[in-house]
Amino acid sequence: MSWSRRLTTRSSGSKRSAKLIELAEHFGAHNYHPLPVVLTRGRGIFVWDVEGKRYFDMLSAYSALNQGHVHPKIATAARRQLGRLTLTSRAFHNELMGPLLERLCKLAGMDRAILMNSGAEAVETAIKAMRLWGYRKKGIPDGRAEIIVCENNFHGRTTTIVGFSSDPLSTDGFGPATPGFKIIPYGDAAALRAAIGPNTCGFLVEPIQGEAGVNVPPRGYLREVRAICSAQNVLWAADEIQTGLGRTGRMFCVDHEGAKPDLLILGKALSGGFYPVSAVLSREDVLGLYAPGTHGSTFGGNPLACAIAQASLDVLEDERLADKAEKMGAYFMERLQGLDHPALRGIRGRGLLIGVEFSGAARPLCEALMKRGLLAKDTHEKTLRLAPPLVITKPQIDAALKILAAALKEFVL
Repeated sequence: MSWSRRLTTRSSGSKRSAKLIELAEHFGAHNYHPLPVVLTRGRGIFVWDVEGKRYFDMLSAYSALNQGHVHPKIATAARRQLGRLTLTSRAFHNELMGPLLERLCKLAGMDRAILMNSGAEAVETAIKAMRLWGYRKKGIPDGRAEIIVCENNFHGRTTTIVGFSSDPLSTDGFGPATPGFKIIPYGDAAALRAAIGPNTCGFLVEPIQGEAGVNVPPRGYLREVRAICSAQNVLWAADEIQTGLGRTGRMFCVDHEGAKPDLLILGKALSGGFYPVSAVLSREDVLGLYAPGTHGSTFGGNPLACAIAQASLDVLEDERLADKAEKMGAYFMERLQGLDHPALRGIRGRGLLIGVEFSGAARPLCEALMKRGLLAKDTHEKTLRLAPPLVITKPQIDAALKILAAALKEFVL
């Protein structure tokens, strides 16, 4: 264990926490650098550590917990299905997959859907679908299909995906990169127009870049993307794994501009935080090209996942969580504007996906917040991301802001 990690472990305070962290650091690969807190249970917007201390959760597992921790309706659905049937594989049908596929397609106005597990799997599924469409429908020569992506993108951690990342931590040591991708600046419609060539089959983009520091593109950008892709016969794939399902104040972030993508990629909150569930939705002429044996997943669309996803969607719709995200997000942003700190450089976001940028590293602030009972995560080094469960209330936002204001008084860069 490195000196910095030993120091982090010692600073956790409790012997039990320290022991559990030591076990994880000793036996696990060091592919994460979590805050030194060991959580044992959660409810709503709160989590508790092994010593019983309560924390505000301002990360929501990167938006997988839009419905809050252990939502009782989703938990009930999961328990019920656990006692009936959990997995059949795709060698057989199950009674829950068809109804979920229908619901997702109607929700997004699409023709077909493919159910997978992780978000990265869904992105890989969309990449394959766009290439297949390029060869079968657009007539691109075999092996020449090209997909355009953006700088500072985050679409997952598979070898194909990290190959078109512009983050050195994601790419160094993992080459050679998979060919067939072109990187352009984010939020630049002119750059997209200029990058499209005869072999371009798709454009993959996040409506808001979460991991890059909550980068919000210029207004009208998504509408321009739609127009450009339509005019140039290019598929537009919107990665809504983090921004979708209510997070930004609409069911899907693209809805803010009324811009409908050709492929919609969902994950995270589709699970309610209970079990990995992801999906790719598109038109008949795109997903209809898949044939038996061309793509699959043993666990994709399994009965347990479908039961959980249905309950997760029920909660989002019944509790009007997209509307809550819009109202609570506006309130949160308004209150955040009152913060005063010499290192504060800007506040941006949409709905309850908010980034607070500083002139230096935000990790020390996250550690200070943890000590005061609020868990948040730095992203892109200098940005504090605030993305609580969508069930948060105004009094809870006020209480969280008091903690943030107190931590900022001791935050020195």
